[in-house]
Amino acid sequence: MAQRTGEEHRVQIQGRGAGTTAEEATTPERHLNCFVRSVALVERVGNALGTLAFTWATVVLLGGYPTVLRQTNDFWFATAIVFLEAARMFSRNRLDYQVFFHTRRAVRPLGRNGLLVVVCLSNVLVNLIIMRRKKRKYASAVLKDSTPARIALLILAAAIRQILSPESLKLIPKPLRRATSLWSPLVAVLLLVPALPYPKDWDSVEEFSTFKTTSSRWMVFLVLVLIVLLATLSRLRGPRIIKLFSSAFGKKLVSWNRLILNLCMCVALMMAVFVQDDPLDQASTMGYEFYALVVVSFGNLQIPVAIGRVVLALLRLVPHDYYGDDDAYDPAKTNLGPSLSIFYGMVLGQGILYIVACMLEIFSFIPRRSLARRVGFRGQWGLECVNLYYAYAFEKYMRGDVLAPNKISLISFSMVSLHSDSHQMQLHGVRIMHGLLQRKPARTRIFSKLIISTETMARLIKMLDWTSPEHSTVRIFAAKVIAELSKSLRIMAIPGTVQIVSALLNYGSQHKRGNPLLDTDGEQEDVHDSILNAADNKEEGRNAVPYSGNIQLQTQEDLTDQIESWIERCWQRISKLWAIPQEEPLTEQDLLLPALGTTIIHNLVSYDHDNCLEFSRASGLIHKIIGFTSYCRCTEARPKVLLSSSLKLLHRLTSMDGEIGITLRHNISMHHFLFRNLAEILGDSTSSQELRRLVTGILRNLAVDMKTRQAIGRIQVIISGLMQTFLMTDGPSTTNADPLLRKVAGQALAMLAMDSNDNCLAMLRETGYVFIKELTGMIHVNRYRCVSASLLRSICLHARHELQGSELKELSQALREVLERIFVSDGAELEILIGLSSQICKAVPDDFARELEDGQIKETFVKWLVNALNVNVGLCDGFPRIISSILEQAINMMEYDSSYAICFNDHNMSNALSMVDDTSSGSFLIEEAGEPLPSLVARAKQLLAFQQT
Repeated sequence: MAQRTGEEHRVQIQGRGAGTTAEEATTPERHLNCFVRSVALVERVGNALGTLAFTWATVVLLGGYPTVLRQTNDFWFATAIVFLEAARMFSRNRLDYQVFFHTRRAVRPLGRNGLLVVVCLSNVLVNLIIMRRKKRKYASAVLKDSTPARIALLILAAAIRQILSPESLKLIPKPLRRATSLWSPLVAVLLLVPALPYPKDWDSVEEFSTFKTTSSRWMVFLVLVLIVLLATLSRLRGPRIIKLFSSAFGKKLVSWNRLILNLCMCVALMMAVFVQDDPLDQASTMGYEFYALVVVSFGNLQIPVAIGRVVLALLRLVPHDYYGDDDAYDPAKTNLGPSLSIFYGMVLGQGILYIVACMLEIFSFIPRRSLARRVGFRGQWGLECVNLYYAYAFEKYMRGDVLAPNKISLISFSMVSLHSDSHQMQLHGVRIMHGLLQRKPARTRIFSKLIISTETMARLIKMLDWTSPEHSTVRIFAAKVIAELSKSLRIMAIPGTVQIVSALLNYGSQHKRGNPLLDTDGEQEDVHDSILNAADNKEEGRNAVPYSGNIQLQTQEDLTDQIESWIERCWQRISKLWAIPQEEPLTEQDLLLPALGTTIIHNLVSYDHDNCLEFSRASGLIHKIIGFTSYCRCTEARPKVLLSSSLKLLHRLTSMDGEIGITLRHNISMHHFLFRNLAEILGDSTSSQELRRLVTGILRNLAVDMKTRQAIGRIQVIISGLMQTFLMTDGPSTTNADPLLRKVAGQALAMLAMDSNDNCLAMLRETGYVFIKELTGMIHVNRYRCVSASLLRSICLHARHELQGSELKELSQALREVLERIFVSDGAELEILIGLSSQICKAVPDDFARELEDGQIKETFVKWLVNALNVNVGLCDGFPRIISSILEQAINMMEYDSSYAICFNDHNMSNALSMVDDTSSGSFLIEEAGEPLPSLVARAKQLLAFQQT
């Protein structure tokens, strides 16, 4: 694994939520780290004893007593132990040490392959014994003649494990490896055929026990062959085989296939023992099977050498005859006995410690699986990631200080793996990081780690630029990780981020149109998107499920079925507590890099304005995003995912404020096909409510600009779609309508109607609606009050001459609700309602005056207007638009009836106007095309002065 070099710099990432000290202390990998530390400590103490014993033997024994050590015992024992320890000490490079002397992987799971090897070797041994027994009468001759073959089988059992290593199996072609894995259990069982007895071999069958009779042996063998054959056939994937095993029994056989085959191999081992008649042959076969099982389970030489150390030490410690028949008081042998005892004691302790460490390592699967479940890792990749982390932590503790508080965690392992030269390590590193980001405590710790690691963030960003097919999966998960981190990331510290992220939108999104006279189909196929291929492969894998007919099998509810069902339920509960959850399949959005790219950009621009500024400068980015909004009515999920993600990004970009927002909205609105694409989505009744809500939100945001709202208003499909969405009734046919969608559509209409005569006329002339009546009805609904009031104000302002008598009457009926809401509103809602009240006063002044008189609120309303004017003069958020609306209301009232001027004078309206005149600079507008505020103040003062004269 490549080591990271260079200085770490600070990345500006803000973690979302500070984890408590208790949460940081109880990290999910804490228990596994404690277990690994314990195993490593035991092994390192054993290494220390071995090194000390090696030094003691070379310096004290072989160096101090070379001539007095007994040549038949201690000299050769010490020499053998020294060579064993030297082999361990001088194989300190990582690869050699792991192969020969390493606690980790000292014991490997036997597995199905190991069990098959033991069965095959055992059956071969039995056949040799049977063949010799037929030619020899006595067992001693059998053993004597078969000794070379047995020695060869012993050596073969010791060497066969290396042949079964994953590295060796990869050298075999995949079809041959598949066929061997499929048929090897059946071949292993069939090897028993030569060893089975025949009736002609014995004079009478009654001499044997019931199980050992020829017929019973053949019956057990045939049943065993039949079960193995059925289990083997169930693994085939032919149409007929799948149909054959589609029954309830067949499905159970398929689900229990591995367990059934393992049990059959165990039965085959027992048959290899009991198929023989001689007890000595049975014991010999049983001993060989035990030897083969143990040897095949060894992963390296650690346990055999440790056992050798213990045996050699005990052979000399127990007798304790270091002097033999010689004189123990010989001056040359002074302290020889204690020296040898110390030496053999250290060797014994070393061997015992190695064995203890190996036994502990066998149970490492418990904390490993516990960690996988605790952090939520799923499927086979989750186990592989935890196993790699286990190996990483073990190596760290073996090379570093065991008792020192090493900060080893899954996060640090994932960050180190990203910098590895191995493709698999890079993939596992980025997948671990993605898995941890799904958990809130781990997400906080990842953010805190990445704050000081520019190198890791730069590596992740660089992974997005890997375009080779073998890196497609790494690129996908790197994009998913960046999508999570981008919610709190500033890209200024990582050069090239904008270009790399923007390049994701090119990946398989637009097909380059070349010259048909120069390009060939083969060249176009070579540029096919590997991610889309991955999506297709996923669909094929999803569809490649066993065929099951529509026939519902009816079974009898007898006692046997109930027992089987109870056992199955119990097994499922146990498996649920222990098994690793299955990996969730990737969605279309996970497989499409352009969709992930738009998500990353959305999160980056949402977090920081500087990020938005960087992306606003990227050439061609807006064109790429809008290119995905081309609407397609097909049912494929891929274009819909791209459409949804691009619309979300456009919605976010158009909602930015400040100068950046103005620039972005201008650049987006300048695209030739944008409004056409949005109109197609809005005009399709089958499009989802989410897409329609995004489209209406984009139109609303773009309509802030006057020129853009005029361009939108010229597309009648957009006006019709917005009105249909906003004015839908609450009947049974629209019970699933999204209230937020209606509100956003109303906001878009309100923005389009501002300062636009043409748009207001287009809305009024839209057939199928009683527009004014429906808008006045929405005044009574809290959700739509501001939207409907703004629309009514704009229509009264710009299309009052088009309103008919019935529509004016609807305005008059809504006036009381408007006045009541004015007294209890504030802020933007107050401004809209006062503006509507002012326009109603101008459109139907008689009805307005009558409403004030009938409600006996004339004086109250005038006093409230003056007080509101005084209050809002000094407020930055309310000045000047609310003030402009109040002044318009007062002017319209005084222009209709001069008696209102008396009321305003009675409540010191002149003083309020003077305050406005002193505060305003004369440059504020009511709207973009509204009347300047100083002009309104002058008109109001003129009307008040005229009444005084």
